[in-house]
Amino acid sequence: MACSILASTLSLLTLLFSHVTSARAASNSTQCPSDPYQDPRNDPCDPLGYIANNALTAVAFGFVLLIALVQTYRIIFNGAKWMLSMVIGEYSKFQSFAFYVIGFGFRFAVHYNPDSLGIYIAEYLMIVLSPCFFIAANYVLLGRLAREIDCAHHVLLPVRRMTLIFVMSDVTTFVIQAAGASMTTSSVYSSALTGRHIFLAGLVLQLISVLSFCIIYVRFLYKVHAEEKAVWMRDSKQHWNSDWRTLAAAFAVSCICILIRSCYRVAELAQGANGSLSASETAFYLGDTLPLCVAIVMYVPFWPGRFIPAKLAPSYVNELQDGQELSVPRSTLVYNHEVPTMPDGY
Repeated sequence: MACSILASTLSLLTLLFSHVTSARAASNSTQCPSDPYQDPRNDPCDPLGYIANNALTAVAFGFVLLIALVQTYRIIFNGAKWMLSMVIGEYSKFQSFAFYVIGFGFRFAVHYNPDSLGIYIAEYLMIVLSPCFFIAANYVLLGRLAREIDCAHHVLLPVRRMTLIFVMSDVTTFVIQAAGASMTTSSVYSSALTGRHIFLAGLVLQLISVLSFCIIYVRFLYKVHAEEKAVWMRDSKQHWNSDWRTLAAAFAVSCICILIRSCYRVAELAQGANGSLSASETAFYLGDTLPLCVAIVMYVPFWPGRFIPAKLAPSYVNELQDGQELSVPRSTLVYNHEVPTMPDGY
C-alpha cells in the first residue's frame, strides 16, 4: 500500500513539473522584481511570501533525518515492519532519499531561488503530503495494539475492517490533496482557485478522518480501563518502559499532534494565499513542523516493536508442539520475546 502511494506521488510530481513548465512557457506576463529579497511579502513571484530561514531549515532537516535513521534501525533490529509506512514517509524507498526530509532540503533551494515556482511546488508537495504516511502508520498501530492485549472486541469496528477503512481514507485524501495541489499551479485564475478548493476539501476530509480515529481510540482506552482491569494492570509490576500503557500514551500524543497539524493546514488554506498563516514562517514551524516532529519522535524511545512482539509462524509453533527441533537464530527469539516451551520431562 505504501509503495503504491509513493509511486503515485512520484508520478504526480512528474506531471506537476510538466504542468508548471508548460504554464510558465504559456504565460510570462508577471514581472518579477530584480531583487526578490527586498520585499518578499509583496513579491508576486514569491509563492512563500517570505524568505525561508536557512538556520531553521537546517535544524528541521537534521532532526527529521535523524528520526528517520533511528526508526530505520528500530525496524531492522526491533521489528514492527508494519510501521514501515511511517519510515517511508521519511524516506523514499525508490530513490533512497529522505522524502519528508527532502522537502526541507528544497527549502534551502527556495531560500536562494525565492521566485522559482517549480522548486516551491516540490518543497510544498513533499512537506504537505508526507504526513499521510505517518497517519497510515497510526491507523495500523491501533489494530496491532488491540490484538496484542486481546481487546480487539473493544474497538468500535472490527479491527481489520477499521484499519482498511482508515487506510483507504488516507489514500483517498492523499490523492485529492495531490490533485488539488497540482491545479493550484495553473496560470489560469479559475483553475488555480478550483485546485485550492479541491486541496482544501482533501485536508478537511483528512481532518475528519483523523478526528474520527482519535474518538475511536479514546473510546477503546476507556473501555479497556473500565471493563478490563486485569488487562489494564497487566504490566503494572514491570518497568514503565515495558508497560503497554506507555506505548498507548505515546500513541495518544502522536495522534493529538497530527490532529493539531491537520487543523493548522485547514486554517491556513481556508485563509487563502494572502492569509497571515500562509505568509508566516513562524506559523509554519509551530503549526506544521513541530507537531509532526513530536508525532514521529514519540516512536523513537517507545518503538511499537518493543511492546508488540512479532508472533511466531504457525508452522514453527506446531513443530515445537510435536517436540521437533527447529534451528532459529537466537536474535529472532529475543526480539520476538518468545521462549520455546520445553518438552515434558525436563
